[in-house]
Amino acid sequence: MLLCGHLDVVGTEGMESPFVPRIDGDRLFGRGAYDMKAGIVAALAACLAAEQAGVSGEVVVALVADEEHSSIGVQEVLRGVSADAAIVTEPTSLLLATSHKGFIWTEIEIVGRAAHGSRPELGVDAIMKAGPVLVALGTIDPQFHASTITGGREESTIPDHLRLVLERRTVPGVTQEGHEAQVEAALDACRAADPELVVRQRTTLVRDPFATPPDAEILALLRQHVADEPVAVSFWADSAFIAAAGIPTVLFGPHGDGAHAVVEWVSLSSTARCAEVLTAVACEFCR
Repeated sequence: MLLCGHLDVVGTEGMESPFVPRIDGDRLFGRGAYDMKAGIVAALAACLAAEQAGVSGEVVVALVADEEHSSIGVQEVLRGVSADAAIVTEPTSLLLATSHKGFIWTEIEIVGRAAHGSRPELGVDAIMKAGPVLVALGTIDPQFHASTITGGREESTIPDHLRLVLERRTVPGVTQEGHEAQVEAALDACRAADPELVVRQRTTLVRDPFATPPDAEILALLRQHVADEPVAVSFWADSAFIAAAGIPTVLFGPHGDGAHAVVEWVSLSSTARCAEVLTAVACEFCR
């Protein structure tokens, strides 16, 4: 059985002593406490307990990097590690998470023509051209949002270039090919309305949605210890890669709040409970 957690730490701006843990009642505050050092602690505790119990199978803990971007860590692990089941200890508030969305990142480039700000008729303003493009793309899917925008040179020059990066959260059935066709149709409509518009798209990253097989043994074992019904989570996780490798996978981790935020905390009691459940399942699965 594989227990997987990531070691990314995203941003510390605005945090006071972000790497110094502080306990207040049941809450442990600090950068990464919730997302997802507590899940890693629970996985390590379960692995140790399984070893001490003398289970006949193997419990492997994989701590990987880069989950927040390209997931190079879990992809490297999967080249050399196989398992009959996996639990990703993302913070799920002690709920069994059996599905999550995927995503597609799309880069939109608009090309204009530079000119002096006093002679706008000689230029083509790439930033102004972005307005209708954003409106058209916004009609494709409410899960499509603009993430970053860059363009222009300085205040007195008509901007000759604009770069947009957009993200679309996807459900099963939304393919890269279908997505790109929808984007191109929207861009074609913009081109037809504005012959000066020069715009092109490029897909930069695709990650598939994830779902646990309903008859997976690992899910049945976890349900013996978790009363609540399985849920879907809004975030993407490395579970998609693990499941795609043919390993039945479930997400299960402690309660808390503040992922990527200035104030981040995790519940100590829920972390202990998470470790108890992981230990029980590891010992039963690997008996």
